[in-house]
Amino acid sequence: MTDTTTTWLTVQQVAEELQVDEETVRRWIKRAELPALELGSRKAGYRIKRADLDEFVEERYRGKIAA
Repeated sequence: MTDTTTTWLTVQQVAEELQVDEETVRRWIKRAELPALELGSRKAGYRIKRADLDEFVEERYRGKIAA
């Protein structure tokens, strides 16, 4: 059986988890470094898939993306 459940995170949740500023997360999204779903307005913000965040962190941890 395939698990079709996707966990979505807010910019605030990602920032808290990684202990960075929310603007840093938005910058990663704008630079297309972190995939995200744009919900329309700036107030509505973005949603980030848990799997995409995990991959983003893993790539940076391994040093594949220059800091």
